[in-house]
Amino acid sequence: MTIYLPIAELSVNIFIILGMGAAVGFLSGMFGVGGGFLITPLLIFYNIPPVVAVATGANQVVASSISGAITHFRRGTLDMKLGSVLLVGGLSGATVGIWIFSLLRAIGQLDLFISLLYVVFLGTVGGLMLWESVNAMRRAARNEAPAPRKPGHQHWVHKLPLKVRFKKSKIYLSVIPIVTLGFSIGILTSVMGVGGGFIMVPAMIYLLRIPTNVVVGTSLFQIIFVTAYTTIVQAATNYSVDIVLAFFLMLAGVIGAQYGVRVGQRLRGEQLRALLGLLVLAVGLRLAVALVVTPEDIYSVVMGAGN
Repeated sequence: MTIYLPIAELSVNIFIILGMGAAVGFLSGMFGVGGGFLITPLLIFYNIPPVVAVATGANQVVASSISGAITHFRRGTLDMKLGSVLLVGGLSGATVGIWIFSLLRAIGQLDLFISLLYVVFLGTVGGLMLWESVNAMRRAARNEAPAPRKPGHQHWVHKLPLKVRFKKSKIYLSVIPIVTLGFSIGILTSVMGVGGGFIMVPAMIYLLRIPTNVVVGTSLFQIIFVTAYTTIVQAATNYSVDIVLAFFLMLAGVIGAQYGVRVGQRLRGEQLRALLGLLVLAVGLRLAVALVVTPEDIYSVVMGAGN
């Protein structure tokens, strides 16, 4: 069964689209990521134009993130105050990112830039996450405790000014690195069509030292509003959001996220990070191969507006 996508201007198999949405929604709930790092490359692999894939992929992230965030809110694993501070930076970054997106599209370098960004970010983040999680599992297998921190030792992040107490997360932390992280994720959301959870989650755990139990829900909370804002502005400025494609992705994504949350809570933290690291590396490798392999159709003909 096929459906026609008016903005992408092509026909697609509806069951493949529903399968993509469900799979990404499942991973969103399981890992606490928006899933945009996966849905955007999948759409591109399925011959959806990158401009449409980025804008519409961000829209699908909204649905799966809402579903997962609601579940975490009910379980008490969402820090609203921390998420709000992240959101301030996220909305600002998204505004800058949309300007960059429009500029790259105008000069004709958007497709290449998106692919290169994905390869670099996914390869780096996936490799670091996999390395850390494998070491953690090895220590657990040998019953070794992590190296104790020196008394009185503080990470440089914890020495910054403008500190605020986040009672839900039980931390006392400067808002500067939190807003900066949100700003960076906002740029990535609008340029790459990602929720940014694949970077935000490890950054919150390893850099900001936020307890793992609230990281996933708080990440999803911030992702909801930044991706929604990005989708609205992309639709208004670049006319690149395909409503038909977005609807089916959202429908399947909401259902998949509910099951993902349940599975994720049955696995240990290092196991989740290892699985996410492998997934991120696999997607990055697939994109890298696509950049260097000679395409089947070397030449393409595009009709000008005056023809």
